Order: sequence, then C-alpha cells, then structure tokens
Amino acid sequence: EIGMGLTGFGLFFLFFGMILFFDKALLAIGNVLFVAGLSFVIGLERTFRFFFQKHKMKATGFFLGGVLIVLIGWPLIGMILEIYGFFLLFRGFFPVVVGFIRRVPVLGYLLNLPGISSLVDKVGESNNMV
Repeated sequence: EIGMGLTGFGLFFLFFGMILFFDKALLAIGNVLFVAGLSFVIGLERTFRFFFQKHKMKATGFFLGGVLIVLIGWPLIGMILEIYGFFLLFRGFFPVVVGFIRRVPVLGYLLNLPGISSLVDKVGESNNMV
C-alpha cells in the first residue's frame, strides 16, 4: 500500500512538474518518489534485478541517467532521456496495459475509435515480452 502511494505521488509530481514548464524541484521529487515506490511495490532485490539485467542496461542507463540529470538541474534534457529509457524498460508491459484498458467501458470505446485504434494496435502488438 505504501509503495502504490509513493508511486502514485511520484507520477503526480512528474506530471505536475511537466505541466509547470519542467519545474526541476517537482520533477526531482517525482523521480525519487517513483523509484522508491517501485522498490516498495516489488522489493529491493527484484527492483535491482529488473533494472540491471544485461539486455536492459541501455534502457536503465537512459532512465537513471535522466533521473540524475534532472537532479543536477537540467530538467528538459533529463526528462527526454528518462522518457526514452522508460519506454525501453517497460515496453514489454504495454500490450498488457492496452489489453486491460480496452476492457474498461469508456476508455475501451475511445481506444477503438478509427484514428486511435491503429496507433494503439501498434503499441499493443509488441512481441518483445522483455
């Protein structure tokens, strides 16, 4: 429960920091809360194993490097690196998320609209379950 709360607050601070023109303090707090929440949810050892697998080292470098650059004080560059690393790290989860959202009544209808459907199908068809 604590981990989900920390992760949720981390995502909120990240979103709010981007809305407020990449406020470095909010982004730094959001990054710390997100990584701490992820560690609480799945455990320290599993978090370490997830981030430091051989085939995920490039993605981990971009993600954690982006976090470090945000903490140093260059929020725009850090967030670009962090978002790229996030997509590389979690691309194996996107098909599961898309499948879940398609079963939610209102969101599923929106994802099945003509223009959005083809884009969502490309995101959801990842054969790369990393």
